[in-house]
Amino acid sequence: MNYWLMKSEPEAFSIDDLQRMKVGGWDGVRNYQARNHMRAMKKGDRALFYHSSVNPPAVVGSMEIAREAYPDPTQFDPGNVHHDPKSPRSAPRWSQVDVKFIEKFPKPMPLGKIRETPALKNMVLVKRGRLSVQPVTPSEWNTILKSCRA
Repeated sequence: MNYWLMKSEPEAFSIDDLQRMKVGGWDGVRNYQARNHMRAMKKGDRALFYHSSVNPPAVVGSMEIAREAYPDPTQFDPGNVHHDPKSPRSAPRWSQVDVKFIEKFPKPMPLGKIRETPALKNMVLVKRGRLSVQPVTPSEWNTILKSCRA
């Protein structure tokens, strides 16, 4: 099993939205490295749900990869903000995965605390903060879960 961190702005898609839906598509990713991480995800992998563009940004819950990468339909929809007119249906440029709600943390872990935690100093979130989908080591995963459930 692999571990990931996936960012979303709560106005677009929040942990509460996922909790209501139970399973949802993680669409709209338009960064090649983030897309490649999603393409590497396997059904059953776990991911941290991170609320970005809020004060403070924080890890707020966890989810499971319910469906492996498949073409993101928003890339073909001219009415969608994520439309990519250069992405051919025959060789889609962008992918999405489906995620399944696991839990909303009783105690979210804000970015400031992540940065101050020695065990998380090498986390991709700290080193390359803008990447919207990123790997997490098992040790980082356990450190964050312990803090969020304390």
